[in-house]
Amino acid sequence: MRPGAEPDWSEAWFAPVAAQGRAVQRMLAAGHSLPQALNAQAPGPVHFVPQAELAAGLAYEQFIFDTGQVPTRENLHDCFNGLCWLRFPLSKQCLNQLQAAQIATAGVGAVRGPVRDALTLFDENAALLQAPAPLWDALGERDWHRLFITLRPMWAQARLVLFGHALMEKLVTPYKSITAHVLHTPVPMSIGDDAGAWDAWLARHLSAARLAAKPFTPLPVLGVPGWWAANEEPGFYADAAVFRAPRPVHPASCKP
Repeated sequence: MRPGAEPDWSEAWFAPVAAQGRAVQRMLAAGHSLPQALNAQAPGPVHFVPQAELAAGLAYEQFIFDTGQVPTRENLHDCFNGLCWLRFPLSKQCLNQLQAAQIATAGVGAVRGPVRDALTLFDENAALLQAPAPLWDALGERDWHRLFITLRPMWAQARLVLFGHALMEKLVTPYKSITAHVLHTPVPMSIGDDAGAWDAWLARHLSAARLAAKPFTPLPVLGVPGWWAANEEPGFYADAAVFRAPRPVHPASCKP
C-alpha cells in the first residue's frame, strides 16, 4: 500500500475492523500480497485474488458473482474493501447479488443506472447507526446543535459503524467535511454490539428497490462525540460549510 498513509487502527472509526486490519498490515510488512493477507483472516464467502485475475471486458461485480473471487489491487481502497468483506460477509454478498441481478437485466453500459448507482453509493460510503430515538430525530432534521451538543451525553448509548470502504479510506487522513450516508433504518438497540447480528440484520434490509430510493441521511462523521478531539471545541459545529442547515420547505411548493 502507498507509503506515508498507513491507517491508525486505534482511531474510533476503525474499531470494527481494527483487529483484522492490524493482522493484514503485519502480513504486508512481512512481504505477503494483499490478497494473501486478507485470505489468511477468518474464512468468508469469497476468496481474494490479484487484480490481474479479472478477465478483460468482464464487469468486476459479475466476476465476483460468477467465481466467488474478489479482484484486489495493492492499495488502501481495496484493503478496506477486503476488511468490509470480512466484517460484513452476508451484506457484501447480498450487495454483489443485487449488482449481478442488475447486470443480468440491463447489461453493462456507459451509465450504471439508478439502482446500480445506489448500490455502489452504499458499498462505498454507507454507515449504520444504533442510537436512541432522540438522536435519530435530530439527525433526520439535521439539527446539528441538538444532535451533537444538546444531546451529546446520549452518544454514550450510540454506535456508529462504517460500512463504506471508500469512506474508511478517506478517514486515513481525516478532515472535517468527511460525510457518511447513514442508512435511515435504525440498527435495533437489542442486538448490542454483536458483529454477526449487525451483518445478518443489514443483509435482511438490503433490496434493489429500497436502495434505489436512496434511504440515506448525511452525517459529518468527525462530529461524532469521542471520534475526534477537535469537536470538543465550542466553535467546531458552527462551521456552516460542513454542518449545513436543512433547506426550508416552502408551503407553495408542497402538494396537498
